[in-house]
Amino acid sequence: MAELLLGKNVTADLNEKIKAKTAKLKEKGISPKLGIIRVGENESDIAYERGAVKRCEALGVEYEKFFLPADVSTEDVLELIEKVNNDRNIHGVLLFRPLPKGLDSEKIENALDPAKDVDCMTEISIGSVFTGKNKGYPPCTPQACMEILKYYGYDLTGKNVVIVGRSLVVGKPVAMMCMKENATITVCHTKTKNMPEITRKADILIVAAGHAGTVTADYVSEGQAVIDVGINVDSAGKMCGDVDFEAVEPIVAAITPVPGGVGGVTTSVLLSHVADAAEKQGITQAILSQRLGM
Repeated sequence: MAELLLGKNVTADLNEKIKAKTAKLKEKGISPKLGIIRVGENESDIAYERGAVKRCEALGVEYEKFFLPADVSTEDVLELIEKVNNDRNIHGVLLFRPLPKGLDSEKIENALDPAKDVDCMTEISIGSVFTGKNKGYPPCTPQACMEILKYYGYDLTGKNVVIVGRSLVVGKPVAMMCMKENATITVCHTKTKNMPEITRKADILIVAAGHAGTVTADYVSEGQAVIDVGINVDSAGKMCGDVDFEAVEPIVAAITPVPGGVGGVTTSVLLSHVADAAEKQGITQAILSQRLGM
């Protein structure tokens, strides 16, 4: 039976750190605040929003919700982005993506102030992930994968990490983040030949394919740790990952369940970025005030 890499343990550890940082910032007159922008009525966005709000309330992070209808214009969304950019009380912004069709997503995403880009939406932020420079914040879901591996004691140095999925949301950035930790990386995708042969050789397998049951028993081998990023709903209406858990769990050494794995950690990573952003922006404001007072 595989060890379950439970997200709740990682989340509890992160939450304590966030609460401690938030308390210290409030002593200095800085109250971390998240701006949540949702365009349209996508059910998964609403569910994530609900979870983010609940986590904010539990950790002492303020929040403000902004809602726009799905038929909104690009100009109206940009106007809202400018508003949150200029609001000194908002330190981080969560904009749900993908945006509805008809909107200029690239223009909207890059309009956000990179200092408030706590989920790696702008080209500046994603560029820093690929260059290895510590500017901005990495995407929350890939960072959640890294937090899980770190918490459960996985040193990636010299390890063979195979990633299934090449999206800019998870696959590509998590590959760069693993490489930064000195892992040897292979990225598989829909055009990869003999994928099971490749994935079976991994020490750590990260699956972000976007399709339920992509990874089955023939994709894995003994001793592996499997991180399942997928969130899907099966024909019975049950939440499941991209890995066939029932088939894979008896074979591998460790695996994240769905639900109960990466998803919950992602929300805490988001709020840790908000707290960090509040701290950095508070320092910047203090320096500016000192200069103006000279």
